[in-house]
Amino acid sequence: MKDYKSIIDQYEIDVYPKRDVVFVKGKGARLWDDKGKEYVDMASGISVANVGHANDKVVAAISKQASTLITCANTFYNDAKAIFLEKLFSIVPANLKRAFITNSGTEAIEAAIKFARAVTKKTKFVSAMKGFHGRTYGALSATYKKEYRELFEPLVPGFSFVPYNNFEKLKEAVDDDTAGIILEIVQGEGGINIGQKEYFQKVRELCNEKNILLIIDEIQTGFCRTGKMFAIEHIGIEADMMTLAKSIAGGFPMGVLLCSDKIQIERGKHGSTFGGNPLACAAGIASIDFMLENKLWEEAESKGKYFREKLEKYTLSKVREIRQIGLMIGIELKDKSQPIIVELLEKGVVTLPAGTTVLRLLPPLVISYEELDTAIEKLVEVLR
Repeated sequence: MKDYKSIIDQYEIDVYPKRDVVFVKGKGARLWDDKGKEYVDMASGISVANVGHANDKVVAAISKQASTLITCANTFYNDAKAIFLEKLFSIVPANLKRAFITNSGTEAIEAAIKFARAVTKKTKFVSAMKGFHGRTYGALSATYKKEYRELFEPLVPGFSFVPYNNFEKLKEAVDDDTAGIILEIVQGEGGINIGQKEYFQKVRELCNEKNILLIIDEIQTGFCRTGKMFAIEHIGIEADMMTLAKSIAGGFPMGVLLCSDKIQIERGKHGSTFGGNPLACAAGIASIDFMLENKLWEEAESKGKYFREKLEKYTLSKVREIRQIGLMIGIELKDKSQPIIVELLEKGVVTLPAGTTVLRLLPPLVISYEELDTAIEKLVEVLR
């Protein structure tokens, strides 16, 4: 058998902190490594596999489309894109009317930044401390973590950061040249920090008052993860632009920027070679259909509640706090999370960090209660 790890170590630029495992197969909420060991996946490739690994409906759609038409330049119309857009706009907030299709979340953020500047003729943006929006230059400029930023500075000018859920500090940061405010409803990488309804409602009012565009990042929270189709439904406000990606196409790379009627962009001012290609659109149609047919938002709501209630029955000496909304769970520890992540992996449970001390759990929404029980059992073993 080939030594896959040594091949990757030899040829890939080493920017990713690797776990010592080679995954070769996935199905539903399970993963298998190259030695045949089975794992419960509590990460979903960072909230990508919401409909489960190798979802039958998505696999069939990709296979059919791949034998028909894989790529189509955006200067032409395409049937798969038309059907995808119609499907997408049947589930998104009603005030969002148009879409720019990308290949990733960070590309969607880049488009939002460009569109905000183009529409408002202003240049500045405010985002939140502990927020994460991507790693390309514009998206990174809106991302708080200094470890991601410092090596690549100077970044795009005009970005400032304020404490999350603190409206007064945000209001102080806004001026007459503020084009947009970029926020997550739930900060994923920042530690599963859940936005307050009153805070977001005040932010919306401020944007209306100051002619600022409100950009909501639903890249990690979208598509049923939080117990709603989109996390913004918990808050009861409208975004001027909303970014989507990760789980939109069942694991196939895809992103979307959704725009209200406020956003009008001159033809030829932005574009993407691969954005909205037929293969991605086919995967997106199948993924959304599966979510609707199986009411995955209800699955996330009930399973998240079950997980939290069961875990909280135990006295866990290493745990400071559990934060949970749907199947988006953050377990804040009293010490660093990395040793816990490694220990859980050895016990057959895949998890993620969210900052230094938070254990992040984002399982596929198709995970069974039996699989949740297995994960809980292993978590109790390491967190007691």
